[in-house]
Amino acid sequence: MAIGVSANRLELLQIARAVAQEKMIDEPLVLAAIEEAIQKAARSRYGSELDIRCSIHPKTGEMRLTRHTTVVEEVENDSQQITLDEAKTIDPAAEIGTVFEEELPPIEFGRVASQTAKQVITQKVREAERERQYEEYKDRIGEIVNGVVKRVEYGNAIIDLGKAEGIIRRNDSIPREALQPNDRVRAYIYDVRTEVRGPQIFLSRAHPDFMAALFAQEVPEVYEGIIEIPRVARDPGSRAKIAVISNDNSIDPVGACVGMRGSRVQAVVNELAGEKIDIIPWNPDPATFIVNALQPAEVAKVVLDEENQRIEVVVPDDQLSLAIGRRGQNVRLASQLTGWSIDILTEVEESERRQKEFTERTALFMEALDVDEVIAQLLATEGFTDVEDLAFVELDEIAIIEGFDDATAEEIQTRAKEFLERQAAEQDARRKELGVEDAVLEIAGVTLPMAVKFGEHEVFTVDDLAGMTPDDLRGWYETRDGERVREPGILDGFDVDAADAERMIMRARVAAGWISEDDLPVEEAPAEEAAPVEEMSEEELEAEAGEFDLAALEAEAERLGVDLETLINAGGDETAGGEEDEDK
Repeated sequence: MAIGVSANRLELLQIARAVAQEKMIDEPLVLAAIEEAIQKAARSRYGSELDIRCSIHPKTGEMRLTRHTTVVEEVENDSQQITLDEAKTIDPAAEIGTVFEEELPPIEFGRVASQTAKQVITQKVREAERERQYEEYKDRIGEIVNGVVKRVEYGNAIIDLGKAEGIIRRNDSIPREALQPNDRVRAYIYDVRTEVRGPQIFLSRAHPDFMAALFAQEVPEVYEGIIEIPRVARDPGSRAKIAVISNDNSIDPVGACVGMRGSRVQAVVNELAGEKIDIIPWNPDPATFIVNALQPAEVAKVVLDEENQRIEVVVPDDQLSLAIGRRGQNVRLASQLTGWSIDILTEVEESERRQKEFTERTALFMEALDVDEVIAQLLATEGFTDVEDLAFVELDEIAIIEGFDDATAEEIQTRAKEFLERQAAEQDARRKELGVEDAVLEIAGVTLPMAVKFGEHEVFTVDDLAGMTPDDLRGWYETRDGERVREPGILDGFDVDAADAERMIMRARVAAGWISEDDLPVEEAPAEEAAPVEEMSEEELEAEAGEFDLAALEAEAERLGVDLETLINAGGDETAGGEEDEDK
């Protein structure tokens, strides 16, 4: 068939319009695809090296084939370019950059040319369709969509969404839920991204936010924002916990989500193949929130470690299995919901552990201080946990122990300091034996025990430390066979947080010459606040008091019948005696 002026123009436009409507893309994109297909066929007819272009009028359907030649200073491709002198012979007004158009006659489309044109049009239309799908769905992440299962391949379900296709991968589906072709399904859009095969719409029925979105559909208060769902933890197909909070004190968030006779929560349960749902009231206090999250188990006591985001939960013996749950499900979901690592102990286990710690501290004090068991037990009972506490605490805190006096307290502290000195000497000898450089100890934050640990892990130089990462020092978590396993770090057992580890490594890199001081991150100093007088040290109080010593000021304050802070604020120099100052 000859395609040119003689072609059926209206039919060409009708075809373009029909394809655009069917694929839901713009008609100009279809016409552009047809133009490119005809250009490719024309180049195969007239020569692939030529610059041949096709244009189709969007109103009349008239088609033109033209060859374009550009005027340039130096010809590199004589099929598409000519010199200015040659151009002057054609048009005296020509200049560099002028483009000459030469109209070509219509071409006959053979079998090969027709097939090529068809492939080009199909490819361009498919690309336009994919672009349209991406633009339409990229802003719909977080929505629930309805679709029909088109096919199932290796556990992955392809979902027909009407205007596009999405995929529910095996790990995004609810376990033991077998989707079949033609099943109607609801799913959550959690990602839309462009890949080699085109835009991919990733759907999930196991995503935690899918449950939150379902509650937003079933509970008007959630949809309107009166009730918020800040956290969701799921074991898909089995059990879930959601945290809810109300912005209106008159509305009970748990009751609103449960609904009359459980109608609202039951609708969500039915959609999730019978997944049991615990609705937990959210609380800003971590301890209270964690206790709520462990429901239905009763908790006797909690001990928080805020720095490491860990909590120790003590439960009655008969509540242990309930708190842990089947295969650890209850405590695992509570940990996911709260973001804290949860250790569960029974009251008996906690008592045994406390007794063990007391015995270990007693033995430590007996050995380090060379004291008898009674004195060591008294120190452990008063809350001293190690020898360093005793060495640097105020003497008064030791002397106030029943049966102790100032001389006893001073002797205990002296022995504690001597023990630490011996221990430091031994550790320094061990460090040198291992081959750890002195320069490592000069890094801010590195202590002798740390240096020994470095040597045991073959970190001998500043360069070795500079090449570490915070995870190398503090440890990290890996998932193995579905279980979260912790890999120990070099400084396990030391009180080193992520910021301390990062700071130590960066200082080592400065010392090693890898970076300069200017490359270090700026650390904001905490705002200085005036400390209450009760919390000031003797040196600080003396500095505040000027020329008076602390004992004299305390005596003066007692004589005047005022507290020490009032006396200092009134001005120590003016209270040196005299009736006028007494009136003050």
